[in-house]
Amino acid sequence: MIVKNNQTDGYIKALTDISRAITSDLYIEDLLKLIVMVTAKVTGVEICSLWIVNEEEAPPKIRLKATQSISPAYIKDRSLNLDEGVVGHVVTHKKPLILKDILNSKRFKEKEMAKKLGLVSMVGIPLKTQEEKVIGVLNCFTSAPHDFSDTEVNLLRAVANQSAVAIVNTELMVKTRVIQEELEARKKIEQAKEILMLNRQMTGEEAHRWMQKRSMDSRKTLREVAEAILLSYEIFNNQ
Repeated sequence: MIVKNNQTDGYIKALTDISRAITSDLYIEDLLKLIVMVTAKVTGVEICSLWIVNEEEAPPKIRLKATQSISPAYIKDRSLNLDEGVVGHVVTHKKPLILKDILNSKRFKEKEMAKKLGLVSMVGIPLKTQEEKVIGVLNCFTSAPHDFSDTEVNLLRAVANQSAVAIVNTELMVKTRVIQEELEARKKIEQAKEILMLNRQMTGEEAHRWMQKRSMDSRKTLREVAEAILLSYEIFNNQ
């Protein structure tokens, strides 16, 4: 059963762990794994899973991104449309959904998987950002019939909302890091082009083509080629 005497303390611990992740350098995959692991540990549920909305697909899909389950039947690559299944219902309605008996629910699609794993009851909680946008769903399954109380649902809501903040923050950090790396790469490429133009009397276009050819021939990135040019220039000019 999900109910434990130290349940509230456990949830506070989970929130604290997820809060720490907001300011950490965790990659998104590690963050999602942390969320399902601490949630499953605190609640004592059979399976905890995290689904994330991928708006870059057309049409958008909801994809299973993390679970603490090691069952091949559950961890296989799975995706749903925004209006499909329990997860789609939670995303579109933006509120928790509780099913006491998933095998007798029309909304729950994967009944064979549930039978195989012995899953009975579940609750789906939307991951809402501060702007009330739903970016995913936190699912918790029990292996025995269970009535999820208002207290349990509210505590899971707190975990889900804190998780949403952590996920958005991590994605922003990753995007910022990628942008910074791209800007740094462009800067080095431009500096390398200037060296080629100066030392080899090339035009900017000729210098760029020369670097592109070296990149393809050596199977190095343009940034790596540019860094090699800059390093060579620095070595020879310091002698």
